[in-house]
Amino acid sequence: MNDRTDMLSARSAFARTVRLRAAELDDSAAIADLMNLPGVRSGTLSNGYRNAEGVRAWQESNQASAMRIVAESEGRFIGQAELKREGGRRSHCAALGIAVHDEFQGRGVGALLLGALVDAADTALGLRRIELQVFADNAPAIALYRRFGFEVEARARADAIRNGALHDTLHMARLAPAPAFASAAEHTGAPIAF
Repeated sequence: MNDRTDMLSARSAFARTVRLRAAELDDSAAIADLMNLPGVRSGTLSNGYRNAEGVRAWQESNQASAMRIVAESEGRFIGQAELKREGGRRSHCAALGIAVHDEFQGRGVGALLLGALVDAADTALGLRRIELQVFADNAPAIALYRRFGFEVEARARADAIRNGALHDTLHMARLAPAPAFASAAEHTGAPIAF
């Protein structure tokens, strides 16, 4: 075995210890703690220094339009991710947010969370577009998003402040595969009146 094979084997073994589940309101304190970690604060566009009450209020206000999942390993809270559905003419779209505990980054947790949300978006939620923003220098996150079909659509210069300096962000999106069902016009052969 070589170093890469050993690393992949260790990552696979660790992934088997990870349990994904729906986020609950009682997870507010754990989510606040996660979002306050230095690596999470520096690697995401989210504001750090959250408290449990603020996270709980945010969860309650977005409950109807968001799907949130958390990752745990051996009883430890190690990540969270969400899809927040847009409304109106953009109801086929959702914004993605994801955070992995500093000690567990690079071990496949993000891929497990993202894979579960992409699967739900494609098979259960009827979403056609998932979009996100990421710091342009966050190469590991960008590589993960690309693995799941996200493409860079734009670069926003000096878009976000991190450590007192302005940084570029990338706007990325993933379009779902075309649906297997036919449109009403294709099914009946008649034009659709609007």
